[in-house]
Amino acid sequence: MPVKKKDGAEVKKAPARKKTTMPVKIDEAKTPEDLFAVDTIPQDIGEVMPEPHEFLSETQRDGEKFEAADIYRETWEQLKKLGCAPLVSRELLERYAVSTARWRQCEAMTTKLGFLSKHPTSGKPVTSPYVEMGIDYMNQSLRLWDEISKIIKAHGEADADETGSSMDLMGKRL
Repeated sequence: MPVKKKDGAEVKKAPARKKTTMPVKIDEAKTPEDLFAVDTIPQDIGEVMPEPHEFLSETQRDGEKFEAADIYRETWEQLKKLGCAPLVSRELLERYAVSTARWRQCEAMTTKLGFLSKHPTSGKPVTSPYVEMGIDYMNQSLRLWDEISKIIKAHGEADADETGSSMDLMGKRL
């Protein structure tokens, strides 16, 4: 049936595709296997871990290796065990790995140098800057971990949060 435009011209509608009902599909299938046939079943079910950027494992100024790449890999493996690895973005994992690695660095420096340092002009004792930076990185890590745990909970794999089984496994990362 033609449809009229505002200017009075008629436009034909394209015919709709005829819908096939389930009884017709059953009649056309020769066997039940034909009705529910699957062409190919993937042999390898799993996700390939996206490689972390190079800066996550570069040598630092003090000569030690930055351990963010290791944290990235460990966290990704835990997410893979929970079945949530493809849901968490690479960038979120990298940010989490970097902030956790920086937090660990600050804690190591606090352990090495102590909680107090000398003020540069007055010479009086002040709180070590590594303590404050460590607190900031720890808070950032916790916020990023909350984002990751929300993704896991939304996926439905972490309903064991009340019992603590799967979330404790991931919570040990911090």
